[in-house]
Amino acid sequence: MLARVLSSAVIGIDAYLVEVEVDIAQGLPTFTTVGLPETAVKESRERVKSAIANSGYRFPADRITVNLAPANIKKEGTGFDLPMALGILSATGLIPGNGLAGYLFLGELSLDGRIKAVNGSLPMAIAARKAGYRGIVVPAENAREAAVVADLNVYGVHTLGQVVDFLRGLVSIAPERVDCQAMFTQPIPAGIDFAEVMGQEHAKRALEIAAAGGHNLLMVGPPGSGKTMLARRLATILPPMSFDEAIETTKIFSIVGMLDRARPLVTHRPFRSPHHTISDAGLIGGGHFPRPGEVSLAHNGVLFLDELPEYKKNVLEVLRQPLEDLQVTISRAASTLTYPASFMLVAAMNPCPCGYLSDPRHACRCTPHQIQRYRAKISGPLLDRIDIHVEVPAVSRKDLMAGGDQESSATIRQRVMAARSIQSRRFERTKVHNNAQMASRHIRRHCRIGDDAEAVLTSAIDRLGLSARAYNRILKISRTIADLEAMAHIEVHHVTEAVQYRSLDRSRKQLNP
Repeated sequence: MLARVLSSAVIGIDAYLVEVEVDIAQGLPTFTTVGLPETAVKESRERVKSAIANSGYRFPADRITVNLAPANIKKEGTGFDLPMALGILSATGLIPGNGLAGYLFLGELSLDGRIKAVNGSLPMAIAARKAGYRGIVVPAENAREAAVVADLNVYGVHTLGQVVDFLRGLVSIAPERVDCQAMFTQPIPAGIDFAEVMGQEHAKRALEIAAAGGHNLLMVGPPGSGKTMLARRLATILPPMSFDEAIETTKIFSIVGMLDRARPLVTHRPFRSPHHTISDAGLIGGGHFPRPGEVSLAHNGVLFLDELPEYKKNVLEVLRQPLEDLQVTISRAASTLTYPASFMLVAAMNPCPCGYLSDPRHACRCTPHQIQRYRAKISGPLLDRIDIHVEVPAVSRKDLMAGGDQESSATIRQRVMAARSIQSRRFERTKVHNNAQMASRHIRRHCRIGDDAEAVLTSAIDRLGLSARAYNRILKISRTIADLEAMAHIEVHHVTEAVQYRSLDRSRKQLNP
């Protein structure tokens, strides 16, 4: 007897359909799985056999062959347990053949027949809808996640017996329903607001400009100056996520199994802060079975690298491709995967090894050579890809004790959204979404400056020895500052302020006169 069950697997962040073919023939009792299964898939035979027996059904003592098609793509994960079991029960005649038609199945089986959650159910549900299936049967824990996909019936199940009875028409299961719009109204977690930041007006201004234009930012300051506190609040002033952005980000969290079951859709921009001991594969993605790294988990959000010089040099250098291409390409012998990585990079570092250079309350004991070697850990090409460099001095006691009302994140976000709206109209019908993504042709068209502003910029370039990439960065920042003021043309004071956000260029010139 032959049975066919539809399932799915993930490659990159997208799912593809897998046809699980089960053939039961006379012969010695064997259970063979073909179609490039990895170890977890091969072990399915033990889970399937016990789950069928412990659910009260007869496991056939015949020769069983399971084929996972297409057979030229390696299959991984435990989501094929349920379709394998259903295929065996259908091949033995317990489930009518037409009962499986039009449904996509996925789920891991326990030995007692319970169905456990699997990773990647959201992209699999999207694949099922695109293929025109009438429904998808998933573990109950994954039901809300898959139900985010509109125009698709999602059935959450708990046990193998429940699925069998459903397919035989003995019980009915109500499709899962999720109110996606309500998820976008959920408030930002309490305690994260710019209103709590005392002082640091210059740094807050830099973060507002960074958010308005999507610019990468580096904060330089002594320990305790509030760099991490500021970085954690950046996501609160970024524009709200669109539904398409939320779906794309949620797919990544679904694939790696980090999605909150209570909140099946990521509606707040992610904030990722990996430790400086992270490997290049952990940051960019990869591994024996490639999976997204931190840069992809920060997609449409913020990637914060604290103590930037403490990261391994090879780890920092691999950031250069995603910062330019907004995606990560991982090549293996059998395949090449691409993960999205459109994020804002926010980094923090001390001004010197001891951390107290230019701090009036603490004496710095570092020599110029030590400072230069410390900063040299960050390569010039990487530094050029960070638009804004801002100094974050230690907060004075007077500022801490002053109190008073500080601008809230909601107020700053309104200005950021107004600037982003200008950019949306400017780059309409292009692949550019904000000023930071402008290419050279966009800069020439949208960042024209007058003679006075050109003279200021030329003087700064000659004095600081800036690269051509740094020159373009200053023009982009100037454009964003003008957008915050809703001005069509870039003025002299916009360029002057933008030049101030290249503090490391000035420091490098001082160390290398």
